[in-house]
Amino acid sequence: MSKGVHFDARGLCTKMNAFSAFYPERLKRFMKKEGQIRIPSGCAIAAVISRDGKKMTGESITEAMRPMHDRSNGLGGGFAAYGIYPQYRDFYAFHMFFDSRDTRKQCESFLAERFEIVHSEIIPTRKIPAITDEPIIWRYFVAPLKSAVSSMQVDEKEFVARAVMKINTGLKGAYIFSSGKNMGAFKAVGYPEDVGLFYRLDEYEGYSWTAHGRYPTNTPGWWGGAHPFTLLDYSVVHNGEISSYDANRRFIEMFGYKCTLQTDTEVITYILDYLVRVQGLTLGEAASVIAAPFWSTIESKTDLEDKLKHIYLRTVFPSLLVTGPFSIVLGFTGGLMALNDRLKLRSMVVGEKGDRVYVSSEEAAIRVMEPDAENIYAPAGGEPVIIKVKDGVRV
Repeated sequence: MSKGVHFDARGLCTKMNAFSAFYPERLKRFMKKEGQIRIPSGCAIAAVISRDGKKMTGESITEAMRPMHDRSNGLGGGFAAYGIYPQYRDFYAFHMFFDSRDTRKQCESFLAERFEIVHSEIIPTRKIPAITDEPIIWRYFVAPLKSAVSSMQVDEKEFVARAVMKINTGLKGAYIFSSGKNMGAFKAVGYPEDVGLFYRLDEYEGYSWTAHGRYPTNTPGWWGGAHPFTLLDYSVVHNGEISSYDANRRFIEMFGYKCTLQTDTEVITYILDYLVRVQGLTLGEAASVIAAPFWSTIESKTDLEDKLKHIYLRTVFPSLLVTGPFSIVLGFTGGLMALNDRLKLRSMVVGEKGDRVYVSSEEAAIRVMEPDAENIYAPAGGEPVIIKVKDGVRV
């Protein structure tokens, strides 16, 4: 707002009410202008994990997205699944979009210089009317060449992360949308229930699943912009808007990450990778950076060690505080983390039954997956819910 300009909220409301009373049709047309109507609670997220590492197909979580259909608008849907490639568990699974056969050949040449390609194939799909204009969708199971890793003087995961960034920013028409071991993301332009059918997720079995239905408000709907966003074995589905996106992006890009996918959620994935993998923070500490307690809350803490920890995190990583309304689910090998913004401006509920834990934007979605779900509750803002597969269970 310009200096010296006084904003009279009461006066504006009075004028709008008067305008509405005398010109109802004109107001209706005005409110229908592009960009004027926003869905503040739009987007749907869901997740399920077995603490015992038991496998489940993708059919249940696909069906769970149906009661949240109106949270999406058909411009993006997707899933991430863990434990789905046991026969290739020791190799990185690259899920890729290509715009042409020539682009795919160029990308394969790039990969062959840096990786051993153990297996490659088209990702199986069903042709359905609801999903159109699909790119070439391929997957590669690869192992980094030791000579290539040593020449860059980095560890294996950093080598893979850099290769992903290189392809996604430097090879036009090619995009790696999943790059972890024994996991994969599946996403498209469409409603999530249709995306699950398109990718034949009922034929996959995993111990953990996340799902997303997109309602883009500030960015375009396209195949690469659908959720989940991933890097290595981290995947993020998100409901909300990141008002701190530019500050977060400028900071994280100083460390080699590149935000090119035209949506704010991408930066959350890179922040979590940076904090946990690169900086070595725990998931709880990373959550305290992203959804940091207010200074007044930190000041009121009586546990000195806890107080000093939060002061340190807020002081060292101020540019990674994510502001704006959000609820996210982070998937990773062996677990999930659910997190709301510190004011809890987006809905998220958690439930459980037996060895399974469920997370969703709405309880209705949990009831589809498990009608007898128990201990349903809404986590407090800024308090992470971290669920891990039991120790000793191979995932």
